Amino acid sequence: MAMLIDIIDYIRFSYEHFINAFSSMPYRRLPNTDLARIRAMKKALEKGKETPPPSMAYSAKSLLRLQKFLPLFEHNIQLHKLALASQNAKSKIYNEAFQKAKIYITHFLRVMNMAVFRGDLPVETRVYYGLPTNELKVPLINTEKELITWGRRIIEGEELRLQRGGSPITNPTIAVVKVRFENFLEVNNLRQDLIKKAKNFSERTSDMRKEADEIILRIWNEVEEHFSSLPDDVRKIECEEYGLVYVLRKSELIKIATRTVDDNTPK
Repeated sequence: MAMLIDIIDYIRFSYEHFINAFSSMPYRRLPNTDLARIRAMKKALEKGKETPPPSMAYSAKSLLRLQKFLPLFEHNIQLHKLALASQNAKSKIYNEAFQKAKIYITHFLRVMNMAVFRGDLPVETRVYYGLPTNELKVPLINTEKELITWGRRIIEGEELRLQRGGSPITNPTIAVVKVRFENFLEVNNLRQDLIKKAKNFSERTSDMRKEADEIILRIWNEVEEHFSSLPDDVRKIECEEYGLVYVLRKSELIKIATRTVDDNTPK
């Protein structure tokens, strides 16, 4: 039954656009932003609450559905905004933690390379960190994935080297590098949680938009049907009281402009 109603609404909606394409009368414009959707639903809800049931232009069923849905829709949008705001607020902290960890990792490798260059450490030392022995380059670390990969390699490699009797590298020590790296991981995990929350709210809002559009379309159809026997200009005013939005066509705007010029022309 619900599917049949949706099909009927779709046919009615398509027919409406077909008629609008060839009509000189203003056509209604359904909301296409969340703010416009909320405004339309609030207007219909306010009018529905202040109008006695026998005189209301749309059904009690639609009113009940609107009362239940609107607070949920607004709440989810608010949660999405808060999640995005938190994500943006944490961006500075994330960037600072990323740069600090990157600096300590690259400095550790440079100190190790200098020790190898001086002969204080054998070239095989670089193998512990997953580096080739035939060059003394420091790997590029520009992404989160690269930082996590090299951070883990270096910490695990240095701990293994020390276990096998190697002399510790200092300034910075691996303990200090580990602190900076783990601080980055903690900040990054928090950031990923915020990204996930924002994504979930965004997806839920996207799903709820479909229901919002269905509710608005049904109410607007019912309102227009209720006032269908009135003259066009009166019907338009009555429908706008329920939140319907009408847009003048180019031909109507030309007529109004022409009429205004004629009215102001000296007789």
